[in-house]
Amino acid sequence: MSMLSNLELIRRVPLFSMLTSVQAESVAGAIVKRRFKRGELIVEQGKKSNALFIILTGRARVMAADARGREVILATLQPGDHVGEMSLIDNEPHSATVRAEVQTDVLMLGRAEFARCLPENTSMAYAVMRGLVQRLRQADRKIESLALMDVYGRVARSLLEFARPDAAGELVIRDKISRQDIAKMVGASREMVSRVMKDLEERGFIETQEDGSMVVKDRLTTLG
Repeated sequence: MSMLSNLELIRRVPLFSMLTSVQAESVAGAIVKRRFKRGELIVEQGKKSNALFIILTGRARVMAADARGREVILATLQPGDHVGEMSLIDNEPHSATVRAEVQTDVLMLGRAEFARCLPENTSMAYAVMRGLVQRLRQADRKIESLALMDVYGRVARSLLEFARPDAAGELVIRDKISRQDIAKMVGASREMVSRVMKDLEERGFIETQEDGSMVVKDRLTTLG
């Protein structure tokens, strides 16, 4: 992990960017840095951790499971994203599990410090609310896709959400996504997803490169 000071680290986090100097120094004195190995749990569904976790580096996956152990992937967290604030606000256990997908460095802010920061800084409170609204919108889109789209549409929407424009303007998915992971995102079997992905490639909607990345064609939006 970088040898930057806590104060320098939080200044790089969008959630804390609007803190005053005094507030930033107060938060810097309260945060704890922690590194999670690949596959390690950051928060666990059904349990409390009493902390806000802000991703500094790496990537984490948000997942929920039912009593039979069936899993669904809800989201992927990137640097700058945060998790745990829902449990801090309502004092309920976490509604999902967050697992490090690669080695991931985080900042941890305890419940007392989090509760003190919100009323002292309206910008931070607004940033937290905005994050919650974004998650609600994501949940609404997922519910919509499960209710109204066929598997083709759900797979297409998931691929488009992961794709980012490259220097040439093409939509590219850099990180390799397994068929099993896509199946958990869209609520379908791995076999069905494999057939859909093969068909999308044969029809020219997607193109897998030699380095494992995937080019997503603009016309995939007609499906998702």
